Amino acid sequence: MSIKVHEISKTFDKKQVLNKITFNVESGEIVCLLGPSGAGKTTLIRLIIGAIKADSGEITIDDIKAPSIKLYNKVGFMPQNDALYNDLTGLDNLLFFGGLYKIKNVRQRAMEVLNLLDLTDDKDKIVLNYSGGMKKRLSLAVALLHNPRFLLLDEPTIGIDPILRQTIWEQFYKLRDSGVCIIISTHVMDEAVKCNRTALIYNGSLIYNDTTANLIAKTKDGNIEDLFFMAKEEQ
Repeated sequence: MSIKVHEISKTFDKKQVLNKITFNVESGEIVCLLGPSGAGKTTLIRLIIGAIKADSGEITIDDIKAPSIKLYNKVGFMPQNDALYNDLTGLDNLLFFGGLYKIKNVRQRAMEVLNLLDLTDDKDKIVLNYSGGMKKRLSLAVALLHNPRFLLLDEPTIGIDPILRQTIWEQFYKLRDSGVCIIISTHVMDEAVKCNRTALIYNGSLIYNDTTANLIAKTKDGNIEDLFFMAKEEQ
């Protein structure tokens, strides 16, 4: 079980956004897509989930070429911007998305993820009245709702307090240990050290792709951010 990205390129308005990106994510692995804003991380995730088409290259998930309707129930996705219904309650949002996935005992599962993300007390509140951090947590709850085997998360912990962030990462580790393939995009360097491997994207190119420990070892002071400066100097 894996996600395989091979020679993926994408151009918008004649501007090269991604240039021949290649990397794999194996079962039971958390891979961090690390890069500054505008590096191409969100575009790459959208390509993997099939929201947009690549100009060239191929993506397969569980040996199925993406995009494919066969992958619908296997993939969980959390966008960078909240994709929620503001006029519904938190619980009703989950019941709606659970209905799309045809989840059995959907109310029970909805309550499980609400509890996981500390939203149980706010389940009957209209999402319009949620704070930014609460909306972020509810978006993550939607992504986890159908127990996906492949999880793609775009900046999942931005705006979440440190204590809850640690709880969420503990859940990510449990998912990883159960064999789930997880891709997390972020521009926060501290998130990378929590991942098995890190793929550094800079100006649409993959400049490094290795275990996080090996990448840290390449730097003088253990700061992965230094690799971006090294890549810039080599250009």
